[in-house]
Amino acid sequence: MKGILLIALVAALAIVKTNAQGHGPLYGLQTPTLAKGGFDFNAAVMSLATEDDQSLMLRYIWSYGITEDLQLNITTPTVINRLSEAPRTRGNSSMPANGDIEASLWYRFFSNAFGVGKRFESTAVLSVSTPTEDKRGQINVGNSVHGAISTGYASRTWYTWVGGGYQYYLQKSGQQLGDLPYASVVIGYRPNIFMGDYPKPDWRMFLESLAEFPGQSKIEGQVTPTIGQGEKVMIGPSFLGLYGAWGVSFGALFPAYQNENQNIPKEKYRLSFNLSYWL
Repeated sequence: MKGILLIALVAALAIVKTNAQGHGPLYGLQTPTLAKGGFDFNAAVMSLATEDDQSLMLRYIWSYGITEDLQLNITTPTVINRLSEAPRTRGNSSMPANGDIEASLWYRFFSNAFGVGKRFESTAVLSVSTPTEDKRGQINVGNSVHGAISTGYASRTWYTWVGGGYQYYLQKSGQQLGDLPYASVVIGYRPNIFMGDYPKPDWRMFLESLAEFPGQSKIEGQVTPTIGQGEKVMIGPSFLGLYGAWGVSFGALFPAYQNENQNIPKEKYRLSFNLSYWL
């Protein structure tokens, strides 16, 4: 597994030429959108480990700024190792974690700039996705619809985002994967030492938390409690580094609380690594 992870990391570094989404967190919902006409390509290495296995996936995101406040995103995966009992999770604010192909719109419907470098803003997300596997765990997995909303405050030193979302899976061959309500809270800090302009490097640190409340799956309209998954709260650090046209972000989430069904392996951690380039 370590060898595969190293190969995947090198591949990501080789193919990435990106325009990062801004100065937001890695896992939690955020608010920044691209400028009008802005184009962005992003690649990430993602891994999720349970007591029994570890997933590994490359994820690519194409984004385009339709207007200053409306952004279109297309995400596609390369799954290297898939979990047999994958947790029902988004895993990341702008991409699924289970190998779905997804198209989404981000609409920043409120923005209020005040002071020097300070602003409040809110962004809504609407997306549709299709899976790249037939089953997820023991249930047929169909297409899904996802909606979310995030609001936050950003300054030159402090950042805060609070958001929530809901993913609904359509029925497939008489079976339906349970829905996924979730919420995230992020606090960010930029030390004074990184306030300078280029060529001085710029680093931001985030403490991210993600709470998930998966619903019960159904077979022929009947709830299947033995295949359900319980609530969990994940928390962990992430870091964003900027240098000229380049950016790098990486972080991990660890379980603070898990109420999983006894038949589902508990999570151990989630890892993500992104490399970015501003066009």
